[in-house]
Order: sequence, then structure tokens, then C-alpha cells
Amino acid sequence: MEVSVKEARNSIGTLLDRTQKGEEILISRRGKKVARLVPVDISEKRLPDLSDFRASIAVRGASLSQTVIDSRNMERY
Repeated sequence: MEVSVKEARNSIGTLLDRTQKGEEILISRRGKKVARLVPVDISEKRLPDLSDFRASIAVRGASLSQTVIDSRNMERY
């Protein structure tokens, strides 16, 4: 479906409803296509769950806070 910018402004709610149902809407200005309304693919936008990855990382050596404390103590004495 193709609509003008003016038509899109006046009926954005209807166009969004149609897009949500899977329809693609082309918006034109003075007969030239300038934009496209397409449904969002929610599964594509989600980030992977990183909790398993975080749990698999083993902390080695002294913690950063302990390293900073040790460094400050060495500078003082």
C-alpha cells in the first residue's frame, strides 16, 4: 500500500494497525517514495541471555578494589 505524507499524518493510527498485522506501507512525497512502515520483528531485536556466560567466567587473582588498596598502601610507605 502506498500513501502520501498528508494521508499518513491523518491516518497514522490506522496505518500502524495495518502494519502491526503484517502489511508494509510506503509513504510518498510528491509521488516519490520517501519512507516505509514495516512490522517490527521482536525476536530479532532481543539480546541473548548472558547469565550463563557470566557464570562461566572465573575470577582470577586479586579483586580490583584490593589491587587499588594495595597500590595506595605501597605509595604511602
